[in-house]
Amino acid sequence: MAVTHADLEPNTGKTCLMSSKTGVFLVLVTILLGLSSFTLCLIAEATRSQVTWMNTRKTECVYRSSGKTPLVCAACAFVVLAIAMVMEHTYLLIAVSKSSPTLLHLDPESPSANSLASHAGFFFIATWICFAIGEILLLAGVSVESGHLKNWSKPRHTCHVIRRGLFSCAAVFALTTVSLASALYLIAVRAQRLSRQLEQHSRTQVLHTSEAIVVFHDHANASPSPPQPTKDTTLFSVYKL
Repeated sequence: MAVTHADLEPNTGKTCLMSSKTGVFLVLVTILLGLSSFTLCLIAEATRSQVTWMNTRKTECVYRSSGKTPLVCAACAFVVLAIAMVMEHTYLLIAVSKSSPTLLHLDPESPSANSLASHAGFFFIATWICFAIGEILLLAGVSVESGHLKNWSKPRHTCHVIRRGLFSCAAVFALTTVSLASALYLIAVRAQRLSRQLEQHSRTQVLHTSEAIVVFHDHANASPSPPQPTKDTTLFSVYKL
């Protein structure tokens, strides 16, 4: 059975997931969620709870606010950042799993493949590190702000507050997380395009080889065979001897 161009045509339905409109849409949504988390962190920083000491000896203190606003903002930022991270990496995992096997087995001796692999590893690890730090900071802020929701105006001997800049650091890490996740998506798209080029090159080589084999086979069948001696010619040769 002959190999045709249709047989060697790559299946673009499975290899275009990351560069499709859905992928671009999810990246935009991820960036918007990251910006929302960044804004919520800044609001939490601006409205974080502060204390007032009742005397100069600092034996009694009282909160200036209940801490509901920074608590809600920090909790929402925590959830929004987690949603953005899970959504982005889940889509990348699905896209890679449904891609061509060439994407998962690039040539290790290729400089482009090595560069993409190192960059992807760096951005993947950096994304999760920034995400973990940002979530830990937000979780710490939520735990502190939730400790004085009731009787916040009542004087007490100990008042726990968030240090200045904690929510701002969380905002920076949140924005960095979505930026690195977007960069990781772009690297995945680039790797996918490289794998498609390698796959297309391999298919072209297979097609050219099959065509050469078919031409050689047809040429061998069309070449004239040497004439076979007939019965009369054989008898004439015998009488002549």
